[in-house]
Amino acid sequence: MMTYSISEVAKKLNVTVYTLRYYDKEGLLPFVERTPSGTRLFKESDMEALKVIQCLKSTGMPIKEIKNFIAWCSEGDATLRQRYDMFLERKAAVELQLEELNKTMELINHKCSYYMTALEAGTEDIHKNNKIVNF
Repeated sequence: MMTYSISEVAKKLNVTVYTLRYYDKEGLLPFVERTPSGTRLFKESDMEALKVIQCLKSTGMPIKEIKNFIAWCSEGDATLRQRYDMFLERKAAVELQLEELNKTMELINHKCSYYMTALEAGTEDIHKNNKIVNF
């Protein structure tokens, strides 16, 4: 079975070695094996688990809750409902984030159009009746 060093995993997942050490210290990597000298040995399945951790982190989930998820995974089928419900909650949170980002993008697109039109006209005076204030 192929194993990877912490620096190889960091490079593959585009995170720092410090981040991986932090995750380990926080108890998010109980599945990672170590050599007798303490060197972490990552397997392909560990990298897949890290991708899930990164995904949950990107949704704004606190480390403590991710740790709960990792613990549920180690408990097996008895926690399937908790894990499913957790992902439903994450999905709802991401949908809200997307909604906010879409509103932000609408305003940015409007301002890009505003400034492009002003640049083409050589003046902002072309927008004197515009309802969105220029700041």
